[in-house]
Amino acid sequence: MNKLLVANRGEIAIRIMRTAREMGLHTVAVYSEADRHALHVRYADEAFCIGPPPSSQSYLLGDRIIEVACRCGAEAIHPGYGFLSENAAFAEAVQQSGLLFIGPPASAMRQMGSKLAAKATARRLGVPLVPGTEQPIADVEAALQEAKRIGFPILIKASAGGGGKGMRLVEDEKQFADQVQRAISEAQAAFGDGSVFMEKYVSSPRHIEIQLIADQHGNCCYLFERECSIQRRHQKVIEEAPSSILTDAMRQRMGRDAVALALATGYTNAGTVEFLVDASASDAAGNMPYYFLEMNTRLQVEHPVTELITGVDLVREQICVACGEPLSFSQQDLRIHGHAIELRVCAEDPANHFLPDIGTLHTYRKPEGPGIRVDDAYEAGMEIPIHYDPMLAKLIVHAGDRQSAIARMIRAIDEYEVSGVQTTLPFGRWVMQHPAFRSGRFDTHFISEHFSAECLQADVPDAAATALLAALIAEGKTGQTAHPAQGIPSASGDAWRRRLRRRQ
Repeated sequence: MNKLLVANRGEIAIRIMRTAREMGLHTVAVYSEADRHALHVRYADEAFCIGPPPSSQSYLLGDRIIEVACRCGAEAIHPGYGFLSENAAFAEAVQQSGLLFIGPPASAMRQMGSKLAAKATARRLGVPLVPGTEQPIADVEAALQEAKRIGFPILIKASAGGGGKGMRLVEDEKQFADQVQRAISEAQAAFGDGSVFMEKYVSSPRHIEIQLIADQHGNCCYLFERECSIQRRHQKVIEEAPSSILTDAMRQRMGRDAVALALATGYTNAGTVEFLVDASASDAAGNMPYYFLEMNTRLQVEHPVTELITGVDLVREQICVACGEPLSFSQQDLRIHGHAIELRVCAEDPANHFLPDIGTLHTYRKPEGPGIRVDDAYEAGMEIPIHYDPMLAKLIVHAGDRQSAIARMIRAIDEYEVSGVQTTLPFGRWVMQHPAFRSGRFDTHFISEHFSAECLQADVPDAAATALLAALIAEGKTGQTAHPAQGIPSASGDAWRRRLRRRQ
């Protein structure tokens, strides 16, 4: 292979291109009209516009992307994550056009992309499952009787998707029929498939996922776990590796179950098997029951934490596997080195229900130093487009142990300077300092149980500090452009007070 087209945008496109460049590959970007000046377009060796800003008219047009790849002489397409990354029809079309698809076979994607089909495979292999239904709900009254047998509360979930869409918590039988209909409508609107099923609601779950990769020669390895329990609206915000609650015995069992699922479906390339761990039911040895949740048949947003604790470049392995090469390591070669944490730095306002924020990045300075990695695709002066995910960057830190990684993340957040939009940086700092997070005693309800807008007030600079900063900006002593309406950059208040004291 000599030329790779990346069918994505933003930080993941640049991330893939960096590894491709190290491998001596020529890189091709595609972009919408909104991304004409985006960094991934400038980073690539070649770039082609594929349509207007809406993703439905650009990044989701598989035929147009394949046409560009064939026209420019690319030999492979990497889909990244999101957009077409888990679209089996696109994977098939890529292969039928004579190109390599950097991902799993379409057949495995279909089998594991359907939650019900994936659960059927897990059941056959003896992988633990949350009690629930095996088929889509067709008869609401019959489903209600089954719900009573399982026991309330239960979750209604869409078979064809994730991200909280088509998901409904039902506390008692009076709500059941209405919530089922709502879930079906949401699933149909979001995924074009109204199939929903139900399962027992685990009250104190930890969201643990196992990274795996398999080649075309029968080798499959798990690269340990990632803790993804800090979520808002079922969307991950902070991830870390390894988990603070898994014993070595649990880690091995979950890893073996993940590998068994991959091998049973003929899976190759990178993938992630997600589990729910019932943290409220630990035994004397510290082991807890876990249940198969779903499989993501692509590279994950949070893959950097795995790369940092294992030293494995997952994108390089993906490309090599797609080219028919065996894995460059065995399970016995893999070790956990230290601890890594990732914060998704999003253009969202944590004090206003994490609503997306748009505008111009007046200031954008990344943290630096030992153990800090920033995967991003923005620079000062760029606009945040309204058409795509609001993530600005992934801030990842690595240190010798968990407490050191937390301290490093706080330092990195304090050094990160962003103005023009609200971000999740203050929220990330608050999480790092919270006793429940620092002790490792938390679950997926962490935000709903502990966080409110008032929690960030301690990190907001006081009126005197704000006034002083405004004066310094006006005098030109901060190196920033005066923009009073934007307020101060969204690093922590303590960090800005330190900067102000140094300038006095």
